[in-house]
Amino acid sequence: MTSNPTSLLPAGVKFMLLSAMGFALMSACVKYVSTHGIPVFEIVAARALVSLILSYLDVKRKRISIWGNNRKLLLARGTVGTMALMCVYYSVTTLPLAEATILQYVHPVSTALLGLLFLKERIQLPTLICIALCLLGLFVIVQPNMAGNHAEDLPLFSVGIALLGAMGSSIAYIIVRKLSRTEDSSVIIFYFPLVALPTSILLTWNDFVMPSLYLTFMLVLIGIFTQIGQYGLTKAMQTQAAGQASAYSYIQIVFSALIGVWVFNEIPSIWTYMGGGLIVTGALINVFGRQLKLTK
Repeated sequence: MTSNPTSLLPAGVKFMLLSAMGFALMSACVKYVSTHGIPVFEIVAARALVSLILSYLDVKRKRISIWGNNRKLLLARGTVGTMALMCVYYSVTTLPLAEATILQYVHPVSTALLGLLFLKERIQLPTLICIALCLLGLFVIVQPNMAGNHAEDLPLFSVGIALLGAMGSSIAYIIVRKLSRTEDSSVIIFYFPLVALPTSILLTWNDFVMPSLYLTFMLVLIGIFTQIGQYGLTKAMQTQAAGQASAYSYIQIVFSALIGVWVFNEIPSIWTYMGGGLIVTGALINVFGRQLKLTK
């Protein structure tokens, strides 16, 4: 009797793989609709609308107040998350999927620096190694990509926006960590589209493009894949040690690279492989190094 290989994986790992696939498909849909003329802010608005409806229904299902307790901090989380999402979506639409995804994973650097500045947290040796490798990997990635006899540079403005999005995500994570002491997770999630929807509608007002029925379906899929990614991430953190679960999240880079090759004919350069390898290695050292120190 043969056993299913997936049955050997812990539940937390399965949920994290589901999360990584959900977010990779979300990024692919974002890039796809952008190639058909849909502006970034309109994509954010569509995603926020779907998330707002699903989040509202989830809060109502739990029969709790949608407004929460610490409304100022909830609004701050929504505002920072909205800005970070706009940066991430812009980078996805202007960079190859593999590179855009890799750059999102330099957030351990900004998280560590923010923790040092605002929480007075000491930066441990695994995190220092992670920072060094991430910065080295970033330097390698932005080097000219050699394709045949032509040298192509990644647009540095897009790289900068991607890094800004990663920093915004780090700030959002810190705020969420504080809010989780007093707020239900569904309320925290609800505030993000509550801020993102009116903001993105205002920004895209003069540039709105009426999507076709097919593109409307793709825009809805962005919201659905986002919810799948968030669901998998939440369940993974509940059923697996946070460090182990987050380590498996880096499979999203592989998923995105494969989708980039298959759908968009994007062939990652040797610089991407080298730089991405350094960034992922640094992140894993940070995850497992800190975990080993905690078990001592």
